[in-house]
Amino acid sequence: MGNALTDLDATFDDDSVKSLTLCAHGLTVRVLTLGAILQDVRLDGIEHSLTLGSADLAGYKDAFKYHGAIVGPVANRITNATAEIDGFVHQFETNLNDKHTLHGGVNGTHARIWDVVEHSEDRIELSLKLADGDGGFPANRIVTACFEILHGPALRLTITTTTDAPSIANLTNHSYWNLDGSNHMRDHTLQIEAENYLPTNATSFPTGEITPVSETPFDFTTCKLLTLGSPPIDHTFCLSQHRRALTEVLHLTGANGLSMHVATTETGMHVYDDRPTYAGIAIEAQSWPDAPRHWRFPSIEVTPQAPVQQITQWRFSR
Repeated sequence: MGNALTDLDATFDDDSVKSLTLCAHGLTVRVLTLGAILQDVRLDGIEHSLTLGSADLAGYKDAFKYHGAIVGPVANRITNATAEIDGFVHQFETNLNDKHTLHGGVNGTHARIWDVVEHSEDRIELSLKLADGDGGFPANRIVTACFEILHGPALRLTITTTTDAPSIANLTNHSYWNLDGSNHMRDHTLQIEAENYLPTNATSFPTGEITPVSETPFDFTTCKLLTLGSPPIDHTFCLSQHRRALTEVLHLTGANGLSMHVATTETGMHVYDDRPTYAGIAIEAQSWPDAPRHWRFPSIEVTPQAPVQQITQWRFSR
């Protein structure tokens, strides 16, 4: 979408929001301090943005809620809004069906104004402080988000969480992508290098099963045309059991021949098909959802001795 924001004169709930631009290696990116939102991504020679964003801040309260934002401190769902951390059960804010926690609660990282630590032509670093008890999550935590444009061209995002006491952390960028600039994803192909996925129940919570994608509609191990809604996709694809070196795992290609190659350090890739509009596809590199509830899922614990660093990179080719 278009972008009408200027650098310093926008407000959101009476707080000043900055719009920051990166431009290098044929890629131009706009990031907002609200929610560390990746608002606009443009490749030289392509007239449209490759990601869905709102041209005004009001959109991020409604139709574009979560679009492009860093969601957390724990992305996705937490059953019954509770989890045991370091031997104690903690109650979190409920913002899903009046019972569960989604994306860290109403005032999660997507709804906060982040501080600008650094801004140069090819690098932005933002920081956010989360106090002990904020949203029900324990410990004083600092989250930093570093956006960098690299050769490729590629955009890399590094999210780091440090803490003064045991807590949980699983943040992700929640961008929706459409490489054609159209209003529908029907002509896109998708490939995900994942042998397993997490089945879900009727409310999109993982059942705890880890199921092979083979002979299911969720087999994207080879490049496949998206058949949106058949089946509906709101699932995590299992990449590994432990965080690992940056690894390219997902390939999205539009009808125009433009491709986006996503690499991550994370154990999972959550994909959501943006139903019922199918205007874009959300691609969220993260650990597996509802991890404290399922002993077989990778841990999302963060401690003073073991900060969490999560890296995602989007590389573009044509």
